[in-house]
Order: sequence, then C-alpha cells, then structure tokens
Amino acid sequence: MKSVIPREVETLWTLFTAPTVWALHFVVSYVVMAIYCAKPGIYGLSFNHFRWGLVAFTLFALAFIVLAGYLAWRQWGFGSQDAPHDAPTAHDRRLFQGFATLLLSGLSFVAVIYTAIPLIILAECQT
Repeated sequence: MKSVIPREVETLWTLFTAPTVWALHFVVSYVVMAIYCAKPGIYGLSFNHFRWGLVAFTLFALAFIVLAGYLAWRQWGFGSQDAPHDAPTAHDRRLFQGFATLLLSGLSFVAVIYTAIPLIILAECQT
C-alpha cells in the first residue's frame, strides 16, 4: 500500500514546522490569557472556559508536533543509519534534515508542555 504522505520532502519548511507550531501555541496561549485577565468575563466565559480551550489547543499542538516528528523519523529512515550525515550528497542531506527535524520536534514538544504549565498552576488571574 502506498503512503499518502511522501517519505522524503525536498523543502526546508519541514525543518521549521514544529518550532512554528510551538511559537504559535506560545503566542495564542499568552495573548488569550492576557485578554481574559485584562477584561474578566469577556464574552460571558469564565476562566475555566478559557483554560479548557487552551488545554484543547495544547493537545492539538502536541499532536501536530508528534506527527511532524514521526514524518521526520520516517524521513531519517527510522534511525537505520548513524549520524553524522555530512557527505555532500542528496541522500545525506535528506537524512540530516530528517534527523534535525526530529530533534527540533522533540524540543518543541517539551517547549509546548512548559508553555502550558501555567494553565495547571494558576488558579485565576493575579491582580
């Protein structure tokens, strides 16, 4: 059975996918809570409504980063070849890109979790 998603993508955009998702999650999380804390009860929603909305957004971001990491792992060849991939060939370039994307996906996954920690710790907006 042929995969719908190509195994090797010849673009650098895949390298920036996970960090972009983390940056978007970071901005959305802090802007949403800043707006709520500046105007409590906006749209008739409570703090917990915003918290659960951001929890859902966090889970979506984590799922997207896991997908990007899986695609990178697949592009890297499931780790079947050892690094460094430093030969000036297209094959080594794809392996290096897959490995670098996999590492950035792991870093972005942890960063999203750290960004979401205040959702767990904070009980309400501090004045």
